[in-house]
Amino acid sequence: MKKNHSTTILALHTDKAVVMAGDGQVTLGDTVVKHKAKKVRRMFHGKVLAGFAGATADAFTLFSRLEAKLEQYSGNLTRAAVEMAKDWRTDKILRRLEAMLVAADRKVCLIISGSGDVIEPDDGLAAVGSGAPYALAAARALIKHSNLTPREIVQEAMDIAASICIYTNREFLIEEL
Repeated sequence: MKKNHSTTILALHTDKAVVMAGDGQVTLGDTVVKHKAKKVRRMFHGKVLAGFAGATADAFTLFSRLEAKLEQYSGNLTRAAVEMAKDWRTDKILRRLEAMLVAADRKVCLIISGSGDVIEPDDGLAAVGSGAPYALAAARALIKHSNLTPREIVQEAMDIAASICIYTNREFLIEEL
């Protein structure tokens, strides 16, 4: 059986809004097995948004690890992400997890990977997954050439990604802070 394909998560972080969207498609090899998966979640008393791309079971493990780190560090997302990334990179079991996270709160938006990366994008846009390059490019163009709201930008960018990427569908879950 071929490996599971990833998804598309897009986050837009501005001074006024934090919006994150994920598509709902889950594939196993070349087959769509679920259309409405929930890949974006609220964490730490609704103050943090997190979304995943990659293997679903691995992502659930990472969600619970991030939630625990957020509790441990009183909601400090940057500290929690760095500590989780350290664990992820050095733990023999966690190291095998195949997923990436995007996490955002009112202060920061981060991409977190299993290789120990915690990246804060320069422009407040973060995307992971197979449709990420399309969603990211579309969002950047929409920000530059439209007057859409942050939510509308994320919605339109995800729609464009879904029209290009076969592993991204139009069953979006959009969360805002």
